[in-house]
Amino acid sequence: MPNTWLSDSMYRTIHINPVLPGQSRSSVLVIYTGGTLGMVYDRLNDQLVPFDFEQILDRVPEIRRLDFELTVIVLNELIDSSNMKPSNWVNLARIVRDNYDLYDSFVILHGTDTMAYTASALSYLLEGLNKPVILTGAQLPIGVARSDARENFITAMEIAAARENDQPIVPEVCIYFNSLLLRGNRAKKKESVHFNAFHSENYPHLAMAGVNIEYNSPFIRPFSPDLQLKVYEEMDTHVVVLPIFPGINHQIISSILGIPGLKGLVLESYGSGNAPTETWFLNALKSAIDRGLIIFNVSQCDGGRVTQGRYQTSKQLDEIGVLSGSDITIEAAVTKLMFLLANEPNHEKLKNRLITPISGEMSL
Repeated sequence: MPNTWLSDSMYRTIHINPVLPGQSRSSVLVIYTGGTLGMVYDRLNDQLVPFDFEQILDRVPEIRRLDFELTVIVLNELIDSSNMKPSNWVNLARIVRDNYDLYDSFVILHGTDTMAYTASALSYLLEGLNKPVILTGAQLPIGVARSDARENFITAMEIAAARENDQPIVPEVCIYFNSLLLRGNRAKKKESVHFNAFHSENYPHLAMAGVNIEYNSPFIRPFSPDLQLKVYEEMDTHVVVLPIFPGINHQIISSILGIPGLKGLVLESYGSGNAPTETWFLNALKSAIDRGLIIFNVSQCDGGRVTQGRYQTSKQLDEIGVLSGSDITIEAAVTKLMFLLANEPNHEKLKNRLITPISGEMSL
């Protein structure tokens, strides 16, 4: 496997269903980053611990019946998703790049807490992607009797391997969870105690898995034979999120806007993009924008969209140069801002690209 950034000591490769001589099957590369899915109960120490993926066939014997080649990369230093960082997103993008010509599709096993951030980031970092990259995980460990891990894992792999007319059915970054396939940069984690953890309020699901897997074809990005993968390797973390709330004061706003090195701010506003109209608040935002700060307006509501100028309370934001995020999620907004700050040096082009869909993450 081509490798210019990981040493052999940082991961190991396990071949589960290798292709036999004379066979021609779809191939799936699974990348295990950590998270609840891969945990089992250690009776000796009375705690959950990561299981050895060499034993995956013992844990999920159904894999033996899957009709595709399966290879697993296991990072030796597993990452709890709460510790996921932009550098990890870049490393995942590099894994896809280094293996892009060797496998037909990719499944990333990931903790649920930051899965929507990772999916969103990968949708930008993997420009020209023409193969499935499916993220999945579980609410309960695979070693627990009622775990959702097996179904999520198996179906994610089946969707990744699915082809029609010798082309992948879902050639984009997605999240599969609890019977639903969602566009990765449109998904949000909404539940911590139920199996239906992820929702996509502003974009239809891409597939539903029941007795059969039913694909919602009009909403899936079509396969294009002319696309060429380009992987970006930079994210700029000089970004902050500012939720608006009743009673927010001048000191808080000034402190946040005055953070040294700050380049971008995601403003979580009310409803359809509304915010306070007090003079001190608008002046503080305008002064920061005049200094070059990018302010991206995203609604606190899960559904709906920002329509700056519809009400007086958002019209003034529009006038001072705050940029509308339309119906983008906070996860997609934060990662898009990090991506563009790192990879678009022209300030005006950056602002235009921020308010324009670049990977299906928002509506016009």
